[in-house]
Amino acid sequence: MNNKTLFIVLFFVLAGIGVVGLTVIPSGSSDSRLTSHNNDIVATVYKSPTCGCCGVYVSYLKRKDYNVKTENIQDMVAIKQKLGIPFELGSCHTMKIGGYVVEGHIPEEAVQKLLAEKPDIKGIGLSGMPAGSPGMPGPKTEDFVIYEINHEGTKGDIFMTI
Repeated sequence: MNNKTLFIVLFFVLAGIGVVGLTVIPSGSSDSRLTSHNNDIVATVYKSPTCGCCGVYVSYLKRKDYNVKTENIQDMVAIKQKLGIPFELGSCHTMKIGGYVVEGHIPEEAVQKLLAEKPDIKGIGLSGMPAGSPGMPGPKTEDFVIYEINHEGTKGDIFMTI
């Protein structure tokens, strides 16, 4: 199986699993810290129109006071390739915010760090759909290891572990 076929299969399997997340409040939702400056930056989330966990992630961002624009995309593989998301960091949705790409179910703390520190990278990514991450059901069972995405579209160093 070539990489593109594997990516497509993985995407649809993960998207199907994510539908379960539609009825589940993500872990950490009781955190009432809202930073008023979040709504000054538009977060554009590219997602499949049928993926439930992506919708839950968008709701999570809105509760954190982000100004979120949603783009339903039929061909997520194409948008990920266009934005330079490395295959090994792939997840079900991709976000553009503050000049960066953010791949997957990234906790808001990592987005805040990215926007505050403004590192010289393309973005950050958390591969797969880890249980307990924002938008995903279940308890957190392991650390969320968030990687840098280099300007060349390759997986970089660890950006943050939550």
